[in-house]
Amino acid sequence: MKSDGYVAYPLGVKGVVVGQGETYEEVLSDVKSAIRFHIESFGEDVFVIDPPILEAFVAEAGV
Repeated sequence: MKSDGYVAYPLGVKGVVVGQGETYEEVLSDVKSAIRFHIESFGEDVFVIDPPILEAFVAEAGV
């Protein structure tokens, strides 16, 4: 079975920021790059501080 890849959507950021990749490592690198670009474009006010993100998880589902 071939994986369809990964998608990352960071929480705590105003606006839409999405990363994608064939592996977990690729999606992590892509979303970090997207966050950097978003901050460069819109400033550090893009972060939503309240409530703080305390926990996150990764899940894989197949249909």
